[in-house]
Amino acid sequence: MAKNSGYTGPLEQVGTCQWRIPKTYRDDMRVDGLIFADESLIAQIKKDQGPEQVVNVATLPGIQKASLAMPDIHWGYGFAIGGVAATDPEEGGVISPGGVGYDINCGVRLLRTDLAWDEVKPRIRQLVDELFREIPTGVGQRGRFLFDKPKLSRLMEQGSAYVVEQGWGTVRDLGFTEAGGRLDGADPDRVSDRAFTRGYDQCGTLGSGNHFLEVQVVDRIHDQEAADVMGLREGQVTVLIHSGSRGLGYQVCDDYLGVFKGAPKRYGFSLPDPQLACAPVRSPEGQSYLGAMRAAANYAWCNRQLLTHQAREVFARVLGTPWESLGMDLVYDVAHNIAKFEHHQVGGGISKQVCVHRKGATRAFPPGHPEIPDEYHKIGQPVIIPGSMGTASWVLAGLPGSMEQTFGTTCHGAGRMMSRTAAIKLAGDRRIDKELDAIGIIARARGHKGLAEEQPAAYKDVDQVVEVVDKAGISKKVARLRPVGVIKG
Repeated sequence: MAKNSGYTGPLEQVGTCQWRIPKTYRDDMRVDGLIFADESLIAQIKKDQGPEQVVNVATLPGIQKASLAMPDIHWGYGFAIGGVAATDPEEGGVISPGGVGYDINCGVRLLRTDLAWDEVKPRIRQLVDELFREIPTGVGQRGRFLFDKPKLSRLMEQGSAYVVEQGWGTVRDLGFTEAGGRLDGADPDRVSDRAFTRGYDQCGTLGSGNHFLEVQVVDRIHDQEAADVMGLREGQVTVLIHSGSRGLGYQVCDDYLGVFKGAPKRYGFSLPDPQLACAPVRSPEGQSYLGAMRAAANYAWCNRQLLTHQAREVFARVLGTPWESLGMDLVYDVAHNIAKFEHHQVGGGISKQVCVHRKGATRAFPPGHPEIPDEYHKIGQPVIIPGSMGTASWVLAGLPGSMEQTFGTTCHGAGRMMSRTAAIKLAGDRRIDKELDAIGIIARARGHKGLAEEQPAAYKDVDQVVEVVDKAGISKKVARLRPVGVIKG
């Protein structure tokens, strides 16, 4: 199956923003495929083989209800990015590293401040320059926080609490992080020495690709009640951090793809794509991967916590005020690439525990859900949707429709519309940083290539993507944020 050949199979519109690929399309499908998109987005989505990957995921043993895809879907490794699948461990359900992704617990966190844009604007260039100087960005960049194997083991077991105990955050930060910044069952003994080596000096570093730290301004409020609860107001300065588990998480994924390579044959099932390599959740291989994946996820939460600490230090130094006095509190932190055990309705009024794979997708639990902070019980879990560095980002809140339709899930970003190679070719000799500067966005990166790869034209329209999930009733629009400064690898 060629990545760029385009999808030619069936797509039936079954709702305002829902398109079904019936399980009759292929004999090996166990459930339907279901893509959330409007007519304009579905035309873009069909241009690559992302929908065929939705079909492939529908063949996984133990899959429940449907193989799902969010409106930011695009081609990925095994699963499409934007893919969601829940499997039942008691029905031979599988766990797939390709359904989590190479960057385990890539995710985002949003910090609010008490600062108005008018206060920060005269110092924004200095602020961005200082952030770029102090926060390590780019491939292989070494951070200032070093963790030998015993310390790294404790960090991966305890998650964010470990770095907070060292003085690099607050107890409040933990309460406003998905899962409290820690997945139970993390097992550092299942993580390879190579992954430990890669993780030694990368916690507290931003990385490359689409990872960034962005200074933003609240552009527009759509739901005043929810915005008030989150502490957001128009004209306010915020900080958005997007990063994951760095080389450690990549190595964990790579290691277990090798372990899982022969698992389907051993357990008596076949797959349409070797990139879907998987094993039953209850198998030794499945349990080993879960222990390592959770350890990498905890590392990623620590990474974002240390990035937060460094950003707070820079703001305090540049503005000459302690960060606490600047009101730099965490709104929320959400994971994008993860597999978690959750209770969901799977049809016929039956609720059971399933293993939910979210690959480039965001948890979006509704009001009253026991796993979200008490402060957000009335409005639903905050959902943070980054756009490209030249367009808006969004804050949403989870709705009951997410539990009914998508295993408590919504989109995770704008979604790429062209490959990095194509984006570099499109940029040619242009200076993306100068183009952004001309529209009031200061961008700093290790090189022009990184900015070219991530230029706004490489992505779908984030406003359109967010409109789909809002209309579908899986998450609602709360606030729109526009970038004024960004640092990237």
